[in-house]
Amino acid sequence: MTSIATPFVSSTNPADGDGLSPAAFREALLAKGAYYHVHHPYQIDMTEGRATPEQIRGWVANRFYYQINIPQKDAALLANCPDAATRRRWIQRLLDHDGHDADGGGIEAWLTLGEAVGLSRDELWSQEHVLPGVRFAVDAYVNFVRRADWREAAISSLTELFAPVAHQSRLDTWPDHYPWIDEAGYGYFRKRLKEARRDVEHGLEVALAVCTTAAAQQRALEILQFKLDILWSMLDAMTLAYQLERPPYHTVTNQRVFHKGL
Repeated sequence: MTSIATPFVSSTNPADGDGLSPAAFREALLAKGAYYHVHHPYQIDMTEGRATPEQIRGWVANRFYYQINIPQKDAALLANCPDAATRRRWIQRLLDHDGHDADGGGIEAWLTLGEAVGLSRDELWSQEHVLPGVRFAVDAYVNFVRRADWREAAISSLTELFAPVAHQSRLDTWPDHYPWIDEAGYGYFRKRLKEARRDVEHGLEVALAVCTTAAAQQRALEILQFKLDILWSMLDAMTLAYQLERPPYHTVTNQRVFHKGL
């Protein structure tokens, strides 16, 4: 199996062999949705109303670490991208999360979600709830993008193919299951419905343009699986901490002694 650390596989080398047609390759990418974290038991429990307030808050607090790293990830991609036209389009992702003009941005919207479930802004910014497993997974994603060819970094974002389903599911089910959550908290999910669909169009353009050989397409599918592994692993860490009541160091202390970043 090709290592995630290897360089981008050129789609212009005839020795690589013919790849799938663009339509078939797109379907292969979409098929990876079977492994999207919406299918994780933790996510299913939240969708079906079985999550406790502590489990909802744990998810919101830990996903906040992911949210605040997304602009840094996108900035790293921009730093590695020599194409001005791509940079002009991709920079919108930073603005979507960091905010601009009258738009507070996705991070601000997530802070509002935190308040809606009973977390303070200081709690979220302190990262005191961020589990080591979540931190390691998110950091692995950001570090991959920093080192990768910008085209590979763009392909790693294609989990957005499946994100609108997750956002819509929360909007459809959470208000009934969790009436204690303030309605103001759902702004993030509404905001991302439109943004994620727009971002997917660009990410797919890149993938379909550069992955025309079998080797390049297999590499892209492996990168997408890597990102799916990250999202799934984050929920595994939350399952241990908030469902099985086995947070890090639970056998030696009931304090959150795990590091907050180095």
